[in-house]
Amino acid sequence: MSHRVDSNSRNVLNRRSFLGLGAAATAGVLVPGRAQAAVAAAPGRRDRSLSFFHTHTGERLKLAYCCDGEYQPEALAQLNHLLRDFRVNEEKPIDPQLFDLLHELGGTLETDQPYHIISGYRSPQTNSMLRERGGSHTGVASQSLHMAGKAIDIRLPGVTLDQLRSAAASLKRGGVGFYPSSNFVHVDTGRVRYW
Repeated sequence: MSHRVDSNSRNVLNRRSFLGLGAAATAGVLVPGRAQAAVAAAPGRRDRSLSFFHTHTGERLKLAYCCDGEYQPEALAQLNHLLRDFRVNEEKPIDPQLFDLLHELGGTLETDQPYHIISGYRSPQTNSMLRERGGSHTGVASQSLHMAGKAIDIRLPGVTLDQLRSAAASLKRGGVGFYPSSNFVHVDTGRVRYW
């Protein structure tokens, strides 16, 4: 009994192999940085770290807040302290998803520069004071997500505000506000919206 592959069958196999390899190579080239960053940020994949500089207090912090897919309570406590309302020295637990958003944003922008913090948690007193001082046209909402520990106002060295806003909006993970006159971008873990 002879096992003979005719020339037509051989051409089909070669063509299929060629097309399969071509598709795999093309997919590797076309995978957007955002998708790669999301894979890198997936729980259990690797440690997730962040670096910050608080523009009002001068404090700096760099740490791994999530290791082997587990949020680190001690690291989260340090982040809660850094992002406290420095005006009244009041802390509130910050939504860990906000840190995940920032981690993914850094991956999308391909930078490990420290986030410059303009505002993290805001107590109701501070939020009211900022609204009264600048009026509602400054973007200080009466029910701000800053008061819930779900928002942060940032800038990033070496990244323009336009780039920062565009990258944050591309993630579609919450709200993104653009404040060029005040030199910051707002990101939060609320519903997806832009202003």
